[in-house]
Amino acid sequence: MQLREIFPSIYKLVNGSQEILATKNLTPGVTYYGEPVYDVDGVEYRSWNPTRSKLGAVILKDIQEMPIKPGSKVLYLGVASGTTVSHVSDIIGEEGHVWGIDFAPRSMRDLLDKVTRNRKNLSPILGDARDPSSYSAYVPLVDVVFADVAQPDQADIIVKNADHFLKKGGWFMLTIKSRSVDVREKPKDVYADQVRIIEEAGYKVHQVVILDPFEKDHAMVLASSV
Repeated sequence: MQLREIFPSIYKLVNGSQEILATKNLTPGVTYYGEPVYDVDGVEYRSWNPTRSKLGAVILKDIQEMPIKPGSKVLYLGVASGTTVSHVSDIIGEEGHVWGIDFAPRSMRDLLDKVTRNRKNLSPILGDARDPSSYSAYVPLVDVVFADVAQPDQADIIVKNADHFLKKGGWFMLTIKSRSVDVREKPKDVYADQVRIIEEAGYKVHQVVILDPFEKDHAMVLASSV
């Protein structure tokens, strides 16, 4: 099996015609959602299922820039039970940190039980992403804000959080779930409306990536502070 690094600390494992997205396991011997692991030259890599992770999906859709890197400080909105954030934890490594926000107590319990107990670079916070002031005492300025929230005001939510926490020159990544915003509108029109909100707030949109076929009626916006 061959190993190819496609972004810093993000890999493709190549076995003949098969390509597997993967991250180097920060906690060798421990997995989190039944993901297969592979040993390459004595190093353990966790496969990253793009059908269960919008971040994994957008990486395979050839994004131009991957803002989350080794050492990054990341605010993750809508962290849920921890599938994607476990890979973010792998990427940023011991020098980085991720603060994970979710309003659902059940998801937070699962995150604590399955992921956080083994990873010192992950801090879970029970909170409402629509009210960043409620957790501002716990989250410093960050390099990246990542949002995966099923709310009709998705762009407004990430703008509020970026205004609070994003460093100058930092990036954010917004998963747009078009059916959560407006089921009556065509997805492309929903994406355009959300992009307009982001740009009117003073952020620069670099790329909008449609996540089909991994996620139907979803897109990812990559933007940065000016």
